Amino acid sequence: MSKRDYYEVLGVGKSADKGEIKKAYKKLAMKYHPDRTQGDKSLEEKFKEIQEAYEVLTDPQKRAAYDQYGHAGVDPNRGAGGFGGGNADFGDIFGDVFGDIFGGGRGGGRSRARQGSDLRYNLDMSLEEAVRGKEVEIRVPTLVECDPCNGSGAKKGSSPTTCPTCKGAGQVQMRQGFFAVQQTCPTCSGKGKIISDPCTSCRGQGRVEKTKTLSVKVPAGVDTGDRIRLSGEGEAGESGAPAGDLYVQVNVRDHKIFTREGNNLYCEVPLGFTTAALGGEIEVPTLDGKVKLKVTPETQTGKLFRLRSKGVKSVRSGSVGDLLCRVVIETPVNLSSKQKELLEEFETSINGQAAKHRPKEKGFFDGVKKFFDDLTN
Repeated sequence: MSKRDYYEVLGVGKSADKGEIKKAYKKLAMKYHPDRTQGDKSLEEKFKEIQEAYEVLTDPQKRAAYDQYGHAGVDPNRGAGGFGGGNADFGDIFGDVFGDIFGGGRGGGRSRARQGSDLRYNLDMSLEEAVRGKEVEIRVPTLVECDPCNGSGAKKGSSPTTCPTCKGAGQVQMRQGFFAVQQTCPTCSGKGKIISDPCTSCRGQGRVEKTKTLSVKVPAGVDTGDRIRLSGEGEAGESGAPAGDLYVQVNVRDHKIFTREGNNLYCEVPLGFTTAALGGEIEVPTLDGKVKLKVTPETQTGKLFRLRSKGVKSVRSGSVGDLLCRVVIETPVNLSSKQKELLEEFETSINGQAAKHRPKEKGFFDGVKKFFDDLTN
């Protein structure tokens, strides 16, 4: 009986790359594997056909020969270039495709010591410190490399030995029928080495707990959420592996006067009734000291006055933001009899001229009157 086209067997096109072929094979292998088909001979033959097609199409030389000569190009009777007639080790193929699930590919890889974990330190700063930048010292509890054993975990004068169970691979292979599953070596816990005489300082761990004091240069312009990375200042790695990094997370405390939005600063400035009406000059705060602000006549509550380049210098672009002052007109309180009398005289002087002197007030009440008129009509 003639063999089916290998591309047809796997359900892929002739231009399919290796990744597409593996994906198709994985799907079919899971469906037709003998452990799932419960001894059905016809499905077992189908599985062998799938396996055969996969091995040919994932081998560049065999695939090229198959594309040029068809099944004859990979016939085992044609010599070394031919297909091996079903003698392939399915465990190896399965490990290649499903290695991400079962912890390794063909034959397993040698164990690698793990890099140390990254650490985070939360740094609280005032707005002034964040805007100007500062060098601070921080204390960070972490794991560092053990000095007496130089991180090996073995007592000075001795050294770790290769694990006799996994031969240093850190993993052992368990076979069940066609399946080849890799597991962490139970003897060495995946490290690949055995410490017979552990270091008394770290008890064979290669790392000890220590609180490190570090100097951190915080650049000017940082804001809440910014991170400063200190490379290699995290936890020490296992068995001499590289250390992780330390990330200093900035948090800027709320300010009593200023609110920051990006590179701009905002503040509320109380403004006297007379100055708001007639205009004048007032003093307003900035991070560099007080400055004069010219208030235009007839200023209303909520008006923003912009002081250019009095904000924050960007830590990234170097551009400087502005200070925006929002004025809030303050109604006079604790008035004397004379002051009240003067205000009453003032009110009398503009009585009947609300449209001229208080246009917003007149516009509001005109709108209210129209609203109720519309309801009654």
